[in-house]
Amino acid sequence: MTRTTQWEVVIGLETHVQLQTKSKIFSGSSIAFGAAPNVQASAVDIALPGVLPVLNREAVVCAIKFGLAVGAQIAPRSIFARKNYFYPDLPKGYQISQFEIPVVLGGGLAITVGAGDEPKGVQSKATEKFVHLTRAHLEEDAGKSLHEDFHGRTGIDLNRAGTPLLEIVTEPEMRSSAEAVAYAKALHALVQWIGICDGNMQEGSFRCDANVSVRPMGQKEFGTRREIKNLNSFRFMQQAIDFEVQWQINEIEEGRAIQQATVLFDPDTGETRSMRSKEDAHDYRYFPDPDLLPLEIRPEWIAEVKSGMPELPQAMQQRFQAEYGLSAYDAAILTASRAMADYYVAAVADAGPANGKAVANWIMGELSARLNKNDMAVEASPISAAQIAGLVLRIADNTISNNIAKKVFEALWNGEGNSADEIIEKQGLKQITDTGAIEALVDEVLAANQKSVEEFRAGKEKAFNALVGQAMKATKGKANPQQVTDLLKKKLG
Repeated sequence: MTRTTQWEVVIGLETHVQLQTKSKIFSGSSIAFGAAPNVQASAVDIALPGVLPVLNREAVVCAIKFGLAVGAQIAPRSIFARKNYFYPDLPKGYQISQFEIPVVLGGGLAITVGAGDEPKGVQSKATEKFVHLTRAHLEEDAGKSLHEDFHGRTGIDLNRAGTPLLEIVTEPEMRSSAEAVAYAKALHALVQWIGICDGNMQEGSFRCDANVSVRPMGQKEFGTRREIKNLNSFRFMQQAIDFEVQWQINEIEEGRAIQQATVLFDPDTGETRSMRSKEDAHDYRYFPDPDLLPLEIRPEWIAEVKSGMPELPQAMQQRFQAEYGLSAYDAAILTASRAMADYYVAAVADAGPANGKAVANWIMGELSARLNKNDMAVEASPISAAQIAGLVLRIADNTISNNIAKKVFEALWNGEGNSADEIIEKQGLKQITDTGAIEALVDEVLAANQKSVEEFRAGKEKAFNALVGQAMKATKGKANPQQVTDLLKKKLG
C-alpha cells in the first residue's frame, strides 16, 4: 500500500457492565467494592469440589431490562457455557459465560457525534448514528492480578471472581474514535438510567474493549483486528484508538502485515503495546456448563420487568419537546443522565409547564456552570429543584428581574436562605414596578444626564443604553428593566 491510500477505520466495542446486584452471579458472596483481598471469594466462586452454582435471579432481571431498553430480542431459552482458559486470576480454570445462545440478541443504540467528540483539530457538525448490537450475554468476572508493591511478584485478589457481568457487543459499525466514544458514553448513561450498573469506571464497573482494524477505502473485506483491552476512561479510549489506527496504517504502508493480537494502552506513553496473540472462539473450547440448567424467560416475566422500567431517555426527550417547548438539543442535554432528568422534572412540577423553558435555561445555564466549576454532580447541588422552581416563578411574576435573580441564585447556592422568597424579602430585592415611581426616577436621570440625552438625539444609540444603565443603577437594579426602557423611549420621543 502506498502512503496515498485512503483508509477506513472499523471499530467494534465489547463492554463489560458490572450488574448492580447485592451478590455474585452464582453464589451469595458480596460484591461490595474495597474489601480486603480474598475475603469475598466463596467455595462456589473458586469451584471447590462438591459445590454447585445457582443463578442470581436479579442478574437476569438486569439483562431483561437492558434488552427492553435497546429494543432487542430476549431469548426465551439461553445456555450457560464454560469458556476454558488458564490465567492466574481465574480460579476455576474456566469462566461461566454464554456463547451460542445469549440472553439478549440484536437491538441497538442511537448516538450523537458532536464537534466536541472529534479528535483535536477536526471540526464537524453533530451527526446522528444508530449502532447495532450483536448480543449481550451474562457471565462471571475473573479475579484481579496485582502487580504493584509485591517486589517483582504478582498478587491475586479473587474478590471479583464471580461478580455478575453483562457483556454487550456491537457490530463493527463505528468509523472513528469519536463515534466509539459517543457510543460508550451513550451506553454508560443508559445502563445507569435503567439502574443496572453504577457506571463507576474507576472501580471497574464499566470497562470497554475496542476491536480496531483498518482497510483501504471501498474494500469490503475487514482488515486484521487488534483488541485494546480494559479501557476505563473515555479520554483513554479516544487516545488508544487514534494511536492504534495510525500504528496499523503505518505498519501496512511499510509493508508489514498486521497480526491479530490483544493489546494494552499505556496512558503514560499514549501508545498501545501487544500483550498476547488474540484467541478465536474455538481456542476457548466452549461447551455447555453441566452444572447449570438452561435459562428460561417466559413472556410473563418480561412483562413484569417492563412494567417497572423507567421512561427511557429518547421517549423523555420527545415528551419534553412536546410538553415544554424545548429544542431537541435542550431535551438531549437535560436527559444526559437520569439524575439531571429527575431534577428537571421535579423543578417543572413546581414551576408549572408554562415555565418549562425558563427552568431548562436556569438548569443548563447558571446551575450547570456552577456545578462544573465545583466538579459536582447535580445530585450534590446545594440548590434543590424546588428552589430553582421558586426562583423562576419570581422572575415570571415580575417580583425580580433576571439580573436580581442571579443575586438570589448566589444566595441560595451559599445557603443564605431556604427559598427565593425568603432571600428576596430578607435582602429587599423586590423589583420596583410602580409606574409613577419609575417615571419620577426616569425624569431625575434625564435631568442629570443632559449630555447623554443630547448624544442620543444626535443619533448615538449607545447613549440610550447609558441612560438605561443610570436608571437601573439608581435603584440598585430593582426597577423593572422593560418599564424603564419603555418610559425612556416615550420621554425621548
